[in-house]
Amino acid sequence: MAIADRQARDRAARRRLITATARAVAEREGWDAVTTRRLSAEIEYSQPVLYKHFASIEDIVDAVALEGFGELAEALATARRAGDPPEALRRVAHAYITFATENPALYDAMFTRPTRLHFAAEDTPVQMSAGFVELREVVAPIATGRDVDTITEVVWAGLHGLTSLSRSGRLRPGRDVERVEILVDEFLRASSRNDRLT
Repeated sequence: MAIADRQARDRAARRRLITATARAVAEREGWDAVTTRRLSAEIEYSQPVLYKHFASIEDIVDAVALEGFGELAEALATARRAGDPPEALRRVAHAYITFATENPALYDAMFTRPTRLHFAAEDTPVQMSAGFVELREVVAPIATGRDVDTITEVVWAGLHGLTSLSRSGRLRPGRDVERVEILVDEFLRASSRNDRLT
């Protein structure tokens, strides 16, 4: 059993090295630079060794994305718990934007590149759902009688849209914080209006 445990640990360590190297190359040079040949050279594993751990580059990118979803969930959870609940949505929104800005290639793996990972399905990995759950936690108190999951999806879409448009140079630079504040204020105002109507 000790040998099997050691082999499993070694295999997990090699997988982590492969995904960490892929992520580092992508952050420096973009995902087009991530090839099995490049990874083999960077970590000094033969290509057949890489293929023992991942069947394709797409599998490596999906593994990186899963790591990213876990990291995003942690960032949102930390922001959510870091102060008064009324300001939780604001903190989580800024944490989302900061995460996307500081990890552009990782964010691309998670949300922009084609993937075989399934969102909002029975086989959705827990790492992918965890970020949505954190966002949902701060949306639930302001949903006020509306479908919480749908409101959460709209908030997520708003944050993703701001992130994507800003990163691609389609929005004026230097206004990211202001735009997030406006987005959050509008959701809070809509919630307040809905409270008065019910």
